[in-house]
Amino acid sequence: MGNADFDHQYSHHHQRVEIPPPKPFLKTLMSNVKETLFPDDPFRKFKNQPLSKKISLGLQYFVPILDWAPRYNFQFFKADVIAGITIASLAIPQGISYAGLANLPPVIGLYSSFVPPMIYAMLGSSKHLAIGNVAVPSLLISAMLGKFVNPHENPNLYLQLVFTATFFAGVFQASLGFLRLGFIVDFLSHATILGFMGGAATVVCLQQLKGILGLVQFTHQTDILSVMRSIFSQMHQWRWESGVLGCCFLFFLLLTRYFSKKKPTFFWISAMAPLTSIGYLKKGINPPSYSQLAFSSQYLTIAIKTGVVTSVIALAEGIAVGRSFAILENYDIDGNKEMIAFGLMNIAGSCTSCYLTTGPFSRTAVNFNAGCKTVVSNIVMATAVMITLLFLTPLFHYTPLVVLSSIIIAAMLGIIDYNAAIRLWKVDKYDFLVCVSSYIGVVFGSVEVGLIVAVAMSLLRVLLFVARPKTFVLGKIPNSMTYRSIEQYSVASSVPGVLIIHIDAPIYFANASYLRERISRWIDEEEEKQRTSTEIELQYVILDMSAVGNIDTSGISMLEEVKRIADRRCLKVLLANPGGEVMKKLDKSNFIDTIGKEWIYLTVGEAVNACNYILQTCKFQSKRIDSSATPDDNV
Repeated sequence: MGNADFDHQYSHHHQRVEIPPPKPFLKTLMSNVKETLFPDDPFRKFKNQPLSKKISLGLQYFVPILDWAPRYNFQFFKADVIAGITIASLAIPQGISYAGLANLPPVIGLYSSFVPPMIYAMLGSSKHLAIGNVAVPSLLISAMLGKFVNPHENPNLYLQLVFTATFFAGVFQASLGFLRLGFIVDFLSHATILGFMGGAATVVCLQQLKGILGLVQFTHQTDILSVMRSIFSQMHQWRWESGVLGCCFLFFLLLTRYFSKKKPTFFWISAMAPLTSIGYLKKGINPPSYSQLAFSSQYLTIAIKTGVVTSVIALAEGIAVGRSFAILENYDIDGNKEMIAFGLMNIAGSCTSCYLTTGPFSRTAVNFNAGCKTVVSNIVMATAVMITLLFLTPLFHYTPLVVLSSIIIAAMLGIIDYNAAIRLWKVDKYDFLVCVSSYIGVVFGSVEVGLIVAVAMSLLRVLLFVARPKTFVLGKIPNSMTYRSIEQYSVASSVPGVLIIHIDAPIYFANASYLRERISRWIDEEEEKQRTSTEIELQYVILDMSAVGNIDTSGISMLEEVKRIADRRCLKVLLANPGGEVMKKLDKSNFIDTIGKEWIYLTVGEAVNACNYILQTCKFQSKRIDSSATPDDNV
């Protein structure tokens, strides 16, 4: 192919791909750790500051209320008072209902709307998140702990385990925040959470049929088959009075929600409607419960497991809700700060008779629509709940179980987001499959099965992305130097004699074997296609590495093997646009010497031009030889 002539005549016309200067290993390691754990670079504000200023900034970073409190004004306070009172009207019935869902005394639900919101108001970074109990973790607590300790036969031990689980949930959440490991929660994808929450909401609704139908005995299983079997095997015990009352109150709650959605100014109707049903509550604020943390219990392992599982679900929901409303108001929330805030408020809650809390969507939406400006609305809500606990509980009359069941069903129907599932089907079929699998796992198995299925499907997708990266053939866009996928752009045309393959992912041990086989198959397909056409035979394979951010030793071995395969077929391999990290490793492994520096280019266009230059030169030299040949030579 005239490589020596090519090196002299063409190589000086293009810019070489440079190898970055070497860095000390320790410096590189620290840079990678910083990029992983501190992508937001929280330390930049401390640079070039005096010690006193650094201490002040540090306190403001870990206790955000110190940052915004000096700018707080009376206009904000008026808005926060209205919002706080509004969400308190929702917190009271929801707290009672969700406590029942966790098989806890109703007053525990109110305790959980007093201390944790106070803690979050000091440490949280979201302006709109309203703190309280949520349905899915409540159901998880009941399902996981209830298997080992019956809450009706041994309520004291069960309550101790709930407080212990809440304590470890807080420890786990705070640890993730302090260690900057918030990215772990990102493994629960949107599709996973959507399916899991929808399935859990369905299970919760099915469980409430016990109250709606007035049944005394009911299954402790959560799967749909067990629930249906329990319901239809007791048809003779159905109470039509209870069913009518439950359906009427459920219709009333759904009607108020409909009006609040149609006319956002009527948000208070939906928020306060459940208050019409409040029942008897124990008087007095949160008693201390640190002495009830069961660290020496035989069920400690179960409590830790429950705490970790529920903490992840609570984190995922709380941070997702906080981010959603932050986007609407054009401000950012710090995920790691949120984890620390959630963790510390749950640790404090476990010591003050509270169980797991986070930022529920329904309460936060009401808080947002009520016009809250800061987290002071949480303080107002907590104060309203405190006043209720101290003075107003004797005024409440007994609430039938059927009404609490209706409140829970109304809240759960809002969690089942079928429109989002339809959108997943339209946009990404695999995401839809993940969502449906998670939903089916919860409804037909159990909450734990659904969670395992959801996480497994999410991890499977991550593995598929890593182990089976996209590769595609590039072609030239007419009248330009741009090369794009020939599948995506119908006008893109392949270059005669040249195969351009784009690798769309880093090359690691997990995908190296697949990429070797896929590149070989692309070469086979191209050669087979050219055998049936009049085009020039394949002579060059260009690997576009612009999307290859990194490569390991297995990836380098793969490239060496691809080169050997190409050599056996009399093909030349070229690299286009390898990144700095890739070039450093190729240089240290001596692969650059193996392939030749002259065969590594800045762009695909330059690589193609080089190939065309050689093809044209060879063609021209071949014609000269043919024209200079004598008649005797031809004979």
